[in-house]
Amino acid sequence: MYKHLFFLLSILILTLMSCDKQEDTRNWKEASWDEIEKQASGTTVNFMMWQGSPVINDYINNYVIPTLKEKYNITLNISSGQGPEIVQLMMGEKQAGSDNGQVDMVWINGETFFQLRKIEALWGPFTEKLPNSQFINFKDPFINIDFQQEINGMECPWGISQFALVYDTAKTQNPPKNLQELEYFIKKYPGTFTISNDFSGMTLLKCFMAELSGSPDGLDGEFNQEKYDTLSTQLWDYINRNKKYFWKEGRTFPKEHSKMDQMFSSGEILLSNGFSEGGIEDKVLQGLFPKSTRGYAWENGTILNSNYLGITYNARNIAGAMQVINFLISPEAQLKKADPSGMNANTVLDVSKLPKDYKNQFKKITARKYGPSLNELSNNAIREPAPEYMLNIYEDFRTYVIEE
Repeated sequence: MYKHLFFLLSILILTLMSCDKQEDTRNWKEASWDEIEKQASGTTVNFMMWQGSPVINDYINNYVIPTLKEKYNITLNISSGQGPEIVQLMMGEKQAGSDNGQVDMVWINGETFFQLRKIEALWGPFTEKLPNSQFINFKDPFINIDFQQEINGMECPWGISQFALVYDTAKTQNPPKNLQELEYFIKKYPGTFTISNDFSGMTLLKCFMAELSGSPDGLDGEFNQEKYDTLSTQLWDYINRNKKYFWKEGRTFPKEHSKMDQMFSSGEILLSNGFSEGGIEDKVLQGLFPKSTRGYAWENGTILNSNYLGITYNARNIAGAMQVINFLISPEAQLKKADPSGMNANTVLDVSKLPKDYKNQFKKITARKYGPSLNELSNNAIREPAPEYMLNIYEDFRTYVIEE
């Protein structure tokens, strides 16, 4: 009897293993969307994303997660991590030969996309499989090109925003708009300016480097080591000769952009910065920034870029990840994301391609009261340079400025 039972259990285990293997090797690139939807229902999707913004976290936790469960019976689990953590995780799983990843999808762009492609850690191309991708204008270079790299369907656009500088009109009437004016400003108001040692701070340095190149498109094209060496030398010289006028006399730099927000809010610094056109609206509405806060673009230009969603090479739930991403770029989810009282994000969709009802709803979105719109800054938009610029700036800022 026991031998018979053991035999039946062995057959069952082998059958289940066979089913798992068949599921893992299914070619989702050739599956119909109906098949993908059917397979995704009742599953869990693990999503690694940056969780440093209360409004983004609120959008994900209180809208995306319950809506995915209600509409598609998908459980979305969030884990915290951005560029370096994502790359480190994927490299570790690659080295371990793991076919069952800890995460299914990731929020990325730029240098992270570059690094993940280098180690072949993304699954795809997949964007053409998504029904809602029909509403995205993939001919737009600010969408289809990520840090001078064609996305080629390996990541799906999720949002678009421009970097901006932030000031308080009640304290500063004429904020600096170029490096010469900035040097004058920090000498006149010492201790009120600094650079965060994170993605936002390094983006500000790229804007400075673009100005040093002599034109808004001076960093376009493939990475040029000779150009970088010349411009970075000028940049570090500029910062080092002026950092005694920085916050804390340039002896230390904030590690997180949230610290910049706090210092700007308290008046400790007079200039801040950030993507989403400075991220001003939600911070004013939260009461963090005063209502006199405004944002502007650097004279030579500030970076406009998109952010993306990718699927990991060893995702356990590819079908579920595709369903989640398709929902996140849906007119419904993008409209909610654009709500001025919520995440206040620019849509990545081409509104002209939307059904009439959604066109009208997007047109009815209330204009920002405090922060500039994407359209207002568009004349001063410049492209992200190749990812090697960012990677080198991160390392060299520490070597030639922080440790100097």
